[in-house]
Amino acid sequence: MGHGGESRRTQAFDGELGDAVARAQQGDEAAFAVAYRLVQPGLLAYVRGLVGADAEDVMSDAWLEIARDLGRFKGDGAGFRGWTATIARHRALDHLRRQRVRPRASALEQDVLELPAPHSTHDQAMEAMSTEQALALVGGLPRDQAEAVLLRVVVGLDGPAAARVLGKRPGAVRTAAHRGLRRLARQLAADGVTDEAPRTLGEST
Repeated sequence: MGHGGESRRTQAFDGELGDAVARAQQGDEAAFAVAYRLVQPGLLAYVRGLVGADAEDVMSDAWLEIARDLGRFKGDGAGFRGWTATIARHRALDHLRRQRVRPRASALEQDVLELPAPHSTHDQAMEAMSTEQALALVGGLPRDQAEAVLLRVVVGLDGPAAARVLGKRPGAVRTAAHRGLRRLARQLAADGVTDEAPRTLGEST
């Protein structure tokens, strides 16, 4: 599927999310539950890439902060995804500091940006993997590449939003995402997940 379908799905998702957040800010608890349901899976997967088995505990702390500060949030559904990802990342890094452990070399750090072109090897590769397979492979990337790919593919942030979460320049984010996706494509090709050779990010079939 090309970018048009992807864009429409994202717009619908963010429209529903933005509406839920607006109602939650007015005190609608059911709407807050909807917002939680929409963003929690991606956030949990992202944080799991940072802290491993402690992800659920970290996300519990993150959601306490999200609920506490919800009234201060200003923005739409896409903005809410970026805002919650920033909070989740801060809680994950706090957790790692408390443990006096640096994020795993096989885990992550920063960067993400543009989607590959329609029907690219990278799209097909990601679609061919289960969530567990994806996290296992992404966890084998260098930190900067891994966190970039997780923010873009799992959390669903666009490049500028991912750069804001990570406190990096979009160009650095672009580079890390580019390298991470190429490396994943090569690995998937070697494992037989896709029968096409990897190609440069953005090159269509």
